[in-house]
Amino acid sequence: MKHQFIAILAATAFALTGCASLQKQDDNYIIDIAEIGIPTETEPPTEPAFQPADVSFVAVGDNLIHTCVYKTASGHAADGIVYDFHYCYKNIADRIAAADLAFVNQETLICNGKLELSGTNLNFNSPVELGYDLADIGFDVFNMANNHVLDKGAEGIGYTLDYWDALQEEYPGVVVMGTYRNQEDMQNYRIAEKDGLKIGFLGYTEHTNGYSLPEDSELIIPYTSDESLMQMQIQELSQQVDCLVVSMHWGEEDTHVIQESVRELSQKLVDWGADVILGTGPHTLQSMEYLTRADGSRGFVFYSLGNFISGQTDNFNMVGGMGEFHICRDTDGNITIEDVGLTPVITHYESGMTNVRNYPYDLYTDELIETHNVPYAPGGSAKRWNWTVIDTIIEDNVPEEFRRNYTCNSGIQETETEQENQ
Repeated sequence: MKHQFIAILAATAFALTGCASLQKQDDNYIIDIAEIGIPTETEPPTEPAFQPADVSFVAVGDNLIHTCVYKTASGHAADGIVYDFHYCYKNIADRIAAADLAFVNQETLICNGKLELSGTNLNFNSPVELGYDLADIGFDVFNMANNHVLDKGAEGIGYTLDYWDALQEEYPGVVVMGTYRNQEDMQNYRIAEKDGLKIGFLGYTEHTNGYSLPEDSELIIPYTSDESLMQMQIQELSQQVDCLVVSMHWGEEDTHVIQESVRELSQKLVDWGADVILGTGPHTLQSMEYLTRADGSRGFVFYSLGNFISGQTDNFNMVGGMGEFHICRDTDGNITIEDVGLTPVITHYESGMTNVRNYPYDLYTDELIETHNVPYAPGGSAKRWNWTVIDTIIEDNVPEEFRRNYTCNSGIQETETEQENQ
């Protein structure tokens, strides 16, 4: 029995450490307990420095509410509602709702029902239903820093800021940035929190169509020409958040060519601390890329997302994009921008510029191409509309690695002459 107990004890000791020994002293065996190495206290497992996080983000370009767009919303309203914009966005709404955060450049003012509605060049004021419908669809982040923000003067900005304040009471998660009541409001940085990450937002515009605020106004519109302001804000806010998203309304309109000044400023923004740049303004789709800082970390720029929806009348204004990416944090606290892509978004309208709505590329069809009114719309210079026109815009401006929900339908086998005639 004694030997059996010793054998059991020895086996237990070996199982614990694999290195304990039995030493014979006279007829007895003594276990060298020191070699067992049984800890006096159990140490807790090491916790990672940071919890992993993953925030999905989608961003669309210019929500340009021409008269034909809000007339479409009126024509599809029911149950006593005057305007219902859900019809305009119904084909892409599920993809907006699926993201943790969704951004839109709200190109037109919404003057809280105080001023006459208008949807013509340099004079925009949209129905009050618009913002609520966009928030209902799933948009969280609205940019006001664009060239139409002064279409109705300082009065229009004031009414629009009142409108967004009221909307945020119903949708408290909504972020509105890019135009501010005063210096204090501008320094009240806009930050959203998702999955334990803080995401900051800033917005700037290149110009305001030649309009300017009265000298005695406290209102502030941040311009891209004020590099000292941008540098200060980006460096300051980037220290307060995990990821910084900057909206830039810039570039030459109606071209897919990226200005060299835009490229140079993009690198500066990333060097100062911007993680993602959302370019809008040209009303055309432009390219995108990672930009590297001196320490090897990277930011990402969408130079122009093009139009989200509009009543414009050239084919190159019909193809925009929904930028998609994930803001990721690893267990060491490193933030990276991953899974970047762009789903092409097509604006469609029918005879008489009616039934304005948008489609992701993968839901667009031959039948829709046949009924698009852009070849017959008033104005414009690029009137052809077919798969080749659409695919050429995408393949020329979206690097293959970033194309999402896209399979070329045309083969792009036109001659150079045919392409020149687009």
